[in-house]
Amino acid sequence: MTTYIAQFTARHRLIQIEQNSIFTWRQEGGEIDESLLEDKIKRESSIHFYRMVAGGNYEILPEDISITTWKVQPFSG
Repeated sequence: MTTYIAQFTARHRLIQIEQNSIFTWRQEGGEIDESLLEDKIKRESSIHFYRMVAGGNYEILPEDISITTWKVQPFSG
């Protein structure tokens, strides 16, 4: 298993705050599937970020979040 790190920006369709962050995960070696990575970031990071920002007063749906991945590389930290 290899650990990877990704720098990303998440944007919500209505909430005018961007999430600029990093995300780490482990996977077997090989090609990184960008669409699977974006879905993983949404599920494990961004949806929780936007739920916290919205304060429980607004339903946060994964399809309302777009992810831009800036850099992905192996991580040894």
